[in-house]
Amino acid sequence: MSDVRDVNLDFDRENRTGLAEAVFCQGKSAAQLETICQTVIDAERSMLFTRLSASQYDYLDEKFPHKLDYDEVSRTAFHMAREHTASVPLAVVTGGSTDLPVAKEAVRTLEFYGHEALEVHDVGVAGLWRVTERLDELRACKIIICVAGMDAALPTVLGGLVPAAMIAVPTSVGYGMVKGGETALSSLLVSCAPGVTVTNIDNGYGAASAAIRILNSFA
Repeated sequence: MSDVRDVNLDFDRENRTGLAEAVFCQGKSAAQLETICQTVIDAERSMLFTRLSASQYDYLDEKFPHKLDYDEVSRTAFHMAREHTASVPLAVVTGGSTDLPVAKEAVRTLEFYGHEALEVHDVGVAGLWRVTERLDELRACKIIICVAGMDAALPTVLGGLVPAAMIAVPTSVGYGMVKGGETALSSLLVSCAPGVTVTNIDNGYGAASAAIRILNSFA
């Protein structure tokens, strides 16, 4: 394992902020992840791992069999996720199926904290009927995380149709001038739907964290 000085987990963060520390795994060595996992298991604490590749997970599963609940689409893993609790209704919506990894990162983050989300996928504005036929369900939600690439028009459209707190996630999906999601981000930052909150590109975890802060305010 790596030197223990490489790892200094913040187990008290949830008491301070309502959000526990999550381990961002991209760029971490196998030895660092092994030390983190051992520390979490020894402390009998829950932990969310994000951007955990399949090969990183395979390594950890070999070292700590069946200790992590892994989802390959979202590249997330849980150790001791929370029990499901009743909460205000919320949804995660995608413009296209290629936005799914980012959306699933949000869904899994919510799930880690015990919140179940309505999932509405592949309802981009190129076929508006796909989202309008789900409006009754979406209007019942208090929080919507809307994930979209290309021109990221969907959060703006939904922001003009439903009263929910709207958290928009621009993705890096698209051709040419999408510029790795920068076009989607710029589009959302000038959204004409008032009150749309915008996260960084591909940041499903950040969107779910914002939703959890709102949910905690209802507690």
